[in-house]
Amino acid sequence: MKHALRRLRTLAVTLAAGTLGLTLLSAPAAAQPVQPITPLSERAPESDQFSAEGVTTVGELRTVGGSLSYARSGRTQIIRHPGATYVKVHFSSLRLAPGEYVTVSSPDGRESYRYDRHLNRATGADYTTDGRPGFWAMSVEGDTAVVTLHSNRSSRGSAATIDRFWRGYDRTEIGQYNFSTQSVCSTDARRDVVCYQSSHPTEYARGNAVARLLISGGGMCTTWRVGNTNRMLTNKHCFSTQAAVSGSEMQFNYQCATCGGANPGPGTKVSGATLYRVSSGGSSQLDYALFSVNNFAAIQGFGTLYLATSATTTGTQMYIPGHGDGSPKRLSIFENTQNGARCTVRNANYNTWNISYSCDTSGGNSGSPVLNSSHRVIALHHLGGCPSNQGAKAHLIYNEIAGLIDNG
Repeated sequence: MKHALRRLRTLAVTLAAGTLGLTLLSAPAAAQPVQPITPLSERAPESDQFSAEGVTTVGELRTVGGSLSYARSGRTQIIRHPGATYVKVHFSSLRLAPGEYVTVSSPDGRESYRYDRHLNRATGADYTTDGRPGFWAMSVEGDTAVVTLHSNRSSRGSAATIDRFWRGYDRTEIGQYNFSTQSVCSTDARRDVVCYQSSHPTEYARGNAVARLLISGGGMCTTWRVGNTNRMLTNKHCFSTQAAVSGSEMQFNYQCATCGGANPGPGTKVSGATLYRVSSGGSSQLDYALFSVNNFAAIQGFGTLYLATSATTTGTQMYIPGHGDGSPKRLSIFENTQNGARCTVRNANYNTWNISYSCDTSGGNSGSPVLNSSHRVIALHHLGGCPSNQGAKAHLIYNEIAGLIDNG
């Protein structure tokens, strides 16, 4: 036992003064779960941090030094950052023999992603890339990721190297690191989508097609399925390059199980595949990005949404499902009080590209669909600022992408 502890301590790296901590340690596979004992991470240089105008920053990049080895005492690495809302691990190298694989899991096993030597999405788990050597495992909810080598060998040598990870901010940090334009108009009337499962079943059901978008590990927007094929829409200001699409995750069914329960599950996560088109002009214009996902079959069951093909009118009843502040999915149906005034279009021709409304949104709602009472998408939400929160006109977006989608 003393020798095992000595080996664990040799992995320790002292944190730079003032940095936050995580734990990375080796442990015998049979001893899981083990208690972290030593901080071992440093914040990555600011130049490596996520940065994009108009996107909610929800995490920070950390650097670590650790590897999985064939020795019995080195087959598990536990990466923990106290208080983190998610952990997304990067492997700089993977050196596996046939039949061997690595898993990245939550401590309770609710999430587990398997990677073999070929990184085959058809037989293993999804993953993301950033243009550098290696790959990013899918994120794990919570503050701990358990990385395990599965092998029958007992020889010397390293099988995988972990060099970086993203850790998710908590609510306080999200507020600290993001400038917020006032988008909650008067009283915030948003509620968890499950709160409306009985009273507004169609609005609840349409919200299933909406996903949380984790951009390159540290930014957050909202995205959703459009049409009957493998197509997704979000804002151009959320991402606009193929590299960003390849580095991002779409998380479906990230919503609370009970009304006000703060008890979301991990949902279903897929990675971005192909960027098809982005709008021209700036973020105050149509501001859209059309793309596809890997492992489309995994998310088809959540349904889809369709674009309105003609202009909406002032006074039209509307609602917005989305992931404001990166939170579990909420619905904006009422202006200020439950069962009071419904959200409506304030100005259907606010300008050439946008409609306006005061229905509640917040950072992270960028990319949310704005639907009418017929449950067609009339706008793509992208600008906040009460009393004129704004969405890009859906019929104008349709005119530009009609040949790339099946709009039902």
